[in-house]
Amino acid sequence: MAHYAKFRSRFSRRDFGKLAAGGVLSTGVLAPLWPTIAKTGSFTRAYPDELLSIEEYTGGKISTGEYIDASNVEHVEELFDPIRLSQIKDMGRRMRVVPTTTDIYRMSPYEYIEATLSNQGKARFDEAGNVRAPDGGPWIGGHPFPDAKTAEEVFSGLTLSWGRHDVSLYAIKEFDVDDRGEVIFGYEVAWCEYAATGRIVIDPKPHRPGFEDKLRYQSIFFTAPNSAKGTSFLNIWYYDQAKFPDLYGYLPQFKRVRRLPTNQRFEPLIPGSTLYLSDAWAAGDPFLTWGNYKILGSGPALAGISGGWNSAHPNWEHTVHGGPKGQTFWDTDMEIVPEAILVEAEPVKYPRAPISKKWVWFDARTMLPISMVSFDRQGKPYRSFDGAYGYYDDGTNKVMDGKHPYWSWGHVHVHDIQVNRVSRLEQVKKVSGGISMKVNDPSLYDKYLTQTALRQLGT
Repeated sequence: MAHYAKFRSRFSRRDFGKLAAGGVLSTGVLAPLWPTIAKTGSFTRAYPDELLSIEEYTGGKISTGEYIDASNVEHVEELFDPIRLSQIKDMGRRMRVVPTTTDIYRMSPYEYIEATLSNQGKARFDEAGNVRAPDGGPWIGGHPFPDAKTAEEVFSGLTLSWGRHDVSLYAIKEFDVDDRGEVIFGYEVAWCEYAATGRIVIDPKPHRPGFEDKLRYQSIFFTAPNSAKGTSFLNIWYYDQAKFPDLYGYLPQFKRVRRLPTNQRFEPLIPGSTLYLSDAWAAGDPFLTWGNYKILGSGPALAGISGGWNSAHPNWEHTVHGGPKGQTFWDTDMEIVPEAILVEAEPVKYPRAPISKKWVWFDARTMLPISMVSFDRQGKPYRSFDGAYGYYDDGTNKVMDGKHPYWSWGHVHVHDIQVNRVSRLEQVKKVSGGISMKVNDPSLYDKYLTQTALRQLGT
C-alpha cells in the first residue's frame, strides 16, 4: 500500500491520519469530523482546501471537468486503490472529475443522516460483539458509530444497513465482460432489501414486532433473459452477526424452493457473473464471521460520491468505455474524498474461502464503502468492487423518496483481475417483468421476501 501512503500537500501524514497506538482512529484534519458536522452542519471546516479541491490538491495539473486517464493519472495515483489504478493505466478506464460534494444530505438518505445525528453516542457492543441500543435491544437506526474509532465500529455500521433505507427494491441491469472485452452475458435483475430492525421511516419503528432477532431480508430474482428468468434467491439475516444467514433458492428447472449452503458465499450465483454474495456493499457477510479487523491508514481518495444517477436517460442507463471493445467500464464522475479510511479484514469463519483478506476504503464523512480489493490465499490481489453513488436530483429532474430526493447507488464494477473479467451493474428505473425501483414500501416483504414469494416469482 505504498502508493496509498503518499500525501502531496503541505500537511504531513502525521498531521493527517492521527492513528494512535492500537489503531484507534481520529477523523478530521483541522477539527474533529463528526463533532464539526453536528455543530455546523458541514464538514468543510474539518479539512484544508487541498483536500476539498482537485485543483488545489494537484497544484492545477488536473481541473474539475477534465478526465483522469493514463496520460495524467501520475498526478493522483495515490488516490486510487491498486486495481482501479491498473484499470486506468492498462485498460483504458477514465473518470471525469467533478466538484467535491459538500452537502452531507446529498451523500445518504435524509432520514438516515437525521437518525445518525439523533442517536450518536448511544451504541455499544455487547459481550458477543453485536451492536446494541441503550436498552440492550437491537440498534435503533442511523449509523451507530459515525465518529468511529476502531475498524469494528467502521464495519459494523455498514453491515447493519447496506442501502440505508428501510426497504429498497432495485431494478438492475448486469453485463458480464470477458478478457477480450466481449459482453458474454446480460441479465435483468431485481434486488430487494427489507430492514427488520433499526427502521427509521416505515412503521412500526424501530423494529418490526416479532422480528427482533432478524437484521434484514434480502432477495435476488432474475427477470431476463429467458434462460435465467425465474431464478431467485432469498437471504434471511439474523441480528446476531456470528450466525450465517439462511439462504434459499428457487431454480425453475427443479420447480421448488431449496435450502442452499449459506457459507459458500464466494462463488457467483449465475453463469458469467463475477459477483459473489460476499461482495454486496463490500460487506455481504455478517461482520462477526470476519475478523482480525485493522485500520491500515487514512488519506484522501477519488470516488463516485453523488453523481452516479444518469438522469439524461429515460431508464437511467449509463454509457460505457474502455477495455478492448469499449464495453468494460461505466462512465463515472469522480471527486476528491478528503478522508478515506482503509480497513483490513479476514474471513475467519470461512476455512475454504478463496480469499485471505480484503481491504475496504470508507469515506470518513459517511462511513460508506468507496472501493474494495480482496486477495487470494497466496496474498495476491484477486478481485475488486467499486461503484458510484447517486443523489437523484440534478436541479431539473428529481426522483423523490417521500419528502426528499432519493439517494442510492448508481453503478458498480466487480473485477476478477486474475482472469480479467468484469461484471458491471447499474441501477435503472425498470427492468422486464414489470419491476421498477421502489423505496420504503412495506408491501415488498410479502411480494418478494418469503419462500412463497420465491415460488410465485419463479412461475
